[in-house]
Amino acid sequence: MLRFPDFQVKIAERWFVLAGVALLGGITLAGLVVTIYAAWLFHDLPDASELADYRPATATRVYAGDGTLIGEFSDERRIYVPYDQIPLPVVQAFLAAEDRNFFNHGGIDVSGLGRAMFKNVFNAVSGRRLEGGSTITQQVAKNVLLTNESSINRKVKEAILANRLEATLTKQQILELYLNEIFLGYRSYGVAAAAYNYFGKSLDQLTPDEAAFLAALPKGPNNYHPKRHPGAAKGRRDWVLGEMAQSGWLTPAQLEQARTRPLVTQDAPRRAQYADADFFVEEARRQAIARFGKEEVNRGGYYLRTTLDPELQSAARDALMKGLENYDRRHGWRGPWGTTDFADGWQQTALRGTRPPERRAWEAAAVENVAGNSVRIRTARNDRSGYLLTEDAAWANANRPLKRGDLIFVEARGGQFAIKQVPRVNGALVAIEPQSGRVLAMVGGYSYGLSSFNRATQAKRQPGSAFKPFVYATALEGDYTPASIVLDAPISFAGGPNGTRWSPENYSREYYGPQTLRRGLELSRNVMTVRLAQSIGMKNVVDLSKRMGVADDLQPNLSVSLGAGETTPFNLTAAYAAFVNGGRRVDPYLIELVQNRDGETIFRADDRRCRDCDRPFSGQESPKLEPRGEQVIDPITAYQMSSMLEGVVQRGTAASARGLGRWIGGKTGTTNEYRSAWFVGFSSDIVVGVFIGFDDNRPLGSGETGATGPVPVFTDFMTVALRERPARPFVRPKNAIFRTVNGIEEAFRPGTERRREEERAPAREIPTGPQNYNDILRREQEEAAGLPPSTTPNQPATPPPPKKEPAEDLSGLY
Repeated sequence: MLRFPDFQVKIAERWFVLAGVALLGGITLAGLVVTIYAAWLFHDLPDASELADYRPATATRVYAGDGTLIGEFSDERRIYVPYDQIPLPVVQAFLAAEDRNFFNHGGIDVSGLGRAMFKNVFNAVSGRRLEGGSTITQQVAKNVLLTNESSINRKVKEAILANRLEATLTKQQILELYLNEIFLGYRSYGVAAAAYNYFGKSLDQLTPDEAAFLAALPKGPNNYHPKRHPGAAKGRRDWVLGEMAQSGWLTPAQLEQARTRPLVTQDAPRRAQYADADFFVEEARRQAIARFGKEEVNRGGYYLRTTLDPELQSAARDALMKGLENYDRRHGWRGPWGTTDFADGWQQTALRGTRPPERRAWEAAAVENVAGNSVRIRTARNDRSGYLLTEDAAWANANRPLKRGDLIFVEARGGQFAIKQVPRVNGALVAIEPQSGRVLAMVGGYSYGLSSFNRATQAKRQPGSAFKPFVYATALEGDYTPASIVLDAPISFAGGPNGTRWSPENYSREYYGPQTLRRGLELSRNVMTVRLAQSIGMKNVVDLSKRMGVADDLQPNLSVSLGAGETTPFNLTAAYAAFVNGGRRVDPYLIELVQNRDGETIFRADDRRCRDCDRPFSGQESPKLEPRGEQVIDPITAYQMSSMLEGVVQRGTAASARGLGRWIGGKTGTTNEYRSAWFVGFSSDIVVGVFIGFDDNRPLGSGETGATGPVPVFTDFMTVALRERPARPFVRPKNAIFRTVNGIEEAFRPGTERRREEERAPAREIPTGPQNYNDILRREQEEAAGLPPSTTPNQPATPPPPKKEPAEDLSGLY
């Protein structure tokens, strides 16, 4: 007889066994799945120990010689700051905003995560952004080691890495990584860059409310943009301040004071407060990339000290812009840059007009009413009405009369407005220290914002008569002296264009007979220069020019003696340095010193070695460094040239710069059809090259010589430069022989001083000793006319009519 209870027990046991087997199988399968998932998850998990030597991309910062920040090169604008240099209020602000329990948890804040989940219930109902509850350690793991994808896998990886980070790094190291890595908007990576970009300050200059604003940004920099969303930005800042007070880091009085402060930030991030050196900074960037590579320059965090003098750079930019605007003014009003019918929204159209960023005082305006030279205008930005200066209105009306609706640029001036227009002409200015080659200032055009093409280093143009000093220097290196005589008379050569003869002419189309080398250079006599070049050989001229650094590709043609070759303002200015420094060629440079992020010097421009500089002082003479540069001309030749070029300023084609005083030299240059105008001038401590010309090389216009445009630019610049670097006498070579010739003290190489007596006409007696310069001019005119010398001083000879000396001599080519 069957017993059902026993049967039921056996069935139950069987099901129990089956359930146990199924459970164990499920656990095994789950373990297998977990194992596979873990293996998949861990196979590409980054190694947290790598962060011990983590080096984020850091900006290379560029400084002037006096320490002024002038630029920055970077893929990410970041300034890496060690933890011990980050001020405590900045640390407290970020802890209050992001992770108050940072120093108490092990990488994951369970209580903070719970609070975030609780808040997310209400955030989901109200449609607000959900909070992640991530700790600062988790954010470092995500920002540095992971991607920004939103997934469970990333959150798991983030948690694992957070624990590993806590085991590998100290809390301070983790916080240092976080504060230097995080993106805070305004193109700012890290707190130091953000402090500079938002407030123009270093970290230690931030107030608590400014630090709180930076701490408000990690949640969403675009949501709290201080210009687009000022209310939200201030509200978030005030919330962070409240969190700081709750943590006991601000007193109630400090909290109240911080919250009442307005949120004031810069309009836009700026790579440097100093903004006058854009052309210089860009050239320094190109040179740095050529030496170190683009990757290293943009990410290596270099300290790069340049040769720039900010005061001279600002003076150079102002002088060149003023000079180009004055040229533009001489050539008349070109008309409005646009028109308007004053319909609604005309101001926005007017504000889109392209003005030079460097001219911040210029405003877009529209002409409202014209009554002769009484012109009323209205500005677009501030909606102000006013009248143009009468002389400006007359200037514009003389060429293209103003009409209602014309869009123009104006600048407020004494209750009225001056009319402005952007010049089409361009130019360059370079200032170099002749003893070292340090580039003290460089401006490559009218406005970097309108055109970044650097005409100082990239534009090869014909220098015209500015090349003549190299012809004269070649002659002085040979058998000539400043007192040597060269005939200024017509000359002609076969082999000109189309088989014609080339007959160079002086600018005045007149000839002056026998002249000294000094006089020929002072008045830029073309025919004398060609005769001189023919006598000494153009190959010698070209060879010396190459050694001095003018250009490497000049051809030995006689036309090159008048400036038919091509060079850049940068190279020509550097070549003139040899006339000042005793005959040495110095290679100009912009970068003085480069250090890596660890403070190690990896480049130094001055590589000279001083064997005894580290010896203790014992009363002996101090050690001396060898002068820089290669000796390319005799020191006596250099002195002769500096003296003769001083005569160009005192008595010659650059006489408009005479007001700068003594010991200032230089040479003007003007090319065929007035296409380019030059002046390269110098004192003992600075050499300055000025170039003016159109980018398409079209003519500047009749009369636009080197004396007309470039010399006033040079004068304006040197007026500033001479305040700190006053002119001083040129260094006299020890072995030179000095004699007075025509009232001027000339330097001679030993033995050459007697040639003056041999070259003089035998029947003519010239007084020695200091002479009245008018007497010297009178005697030269008598010599040219073949007249007997007069005996009464200061009485001009009657037969030759007085001649007006030209501002500059130019042939049919130059």
